[in-house]
Amino acid sequence: MAGLEPLYALARAAISRPQDALVCAIHWELVRHGYRCLGTGDQPGPDERKSELLPTSWEANKEVYTLRYKSMDDAYELLLKAIMVEDSMILNVMDRSSQKVADVTLAVADYINREHLDDFHKVYKNTEELRTRIASGIIAPLRGPAEKAEKEPESKREVHWDDNPLRLPPRQPTGTRAPSRPSPLSPFAVGGEDLDPFGGRSGGMIVDPLHSGFPHPGIDPSSGIPGRLPPGAVPPGARFDPFSPLGAGRPGPDPDHLPPPGYDDMFM
Repeated sequence: MAGLEPLYALARAAISRPQDALVCAIHWELVRHGYRCLGTGDQPGPDERKSELLPTSWEANKEVYTLRYKSMDDAYELLLKAIMVEDSMILNVMDRSSQKVADVTLAVADYINREHLDDFHKVYKNTEELRTRIASGIIAPLRGPAEKAEKEPESKREVHWDDNPLRLPPRQPTGTRAPSRPSPLSPFAVGGEDLDPFGGRSGGMIVDPLHSGFPHPGIDPSSGIPGRLPPGAVPPGARFDPFSPLGAGRPGPDPDHLPPPGYDDMFM
């Protein structure tokens, strides 16, 4: 506990009981975490200033130690009360700015050798455990929640073009693999092709019995339809919504030969 030794040497004349030595160690832990002592008592006194040292008469009451602290940035102001109950010390700490309260109970004999109050190198034991108890039981609960990381601006976020079918996909360098696209069998791909102006996705709502977007034997609309479309009217690989039955001798009746139901009913 670097820094505690000179503090203990300065406070040694006032240390007469094990709990005095424990309060000295607790004080130094608060100093290590960015707090400075203002003085004793519940209320501020005249000409107070932040100090790493223990104030005068800090050990006057051996049953209840009352000390006040403030962080170096003035964001936190702590009121510490160390209350002796038999062989244990109850630490009750309140942050006056947020009204948060933290409590820790320490067995004095677990951290102080009462036979060696005159020898700093022997008076303390289990110092790492003591530091952990102070940090987790007092420092952490009274500190405000960690500030949320600033959100990255929308313009700098990585956008996957598959998430927005109207966004132009990034050009792929030669030799790289194109991004994967949804399977045509996926139930969530329905309608995706209609949102893709490049016709590279599956699941469109346009009925295409010829599946002209995929290699398929049979009629190729890009080569032209005699009597209906000249060659080149339909770009190769484009989706094609036929406007009439294609080809001669196709099985089944021509639905255009049948009038719609009720076509001559004036009340329809």
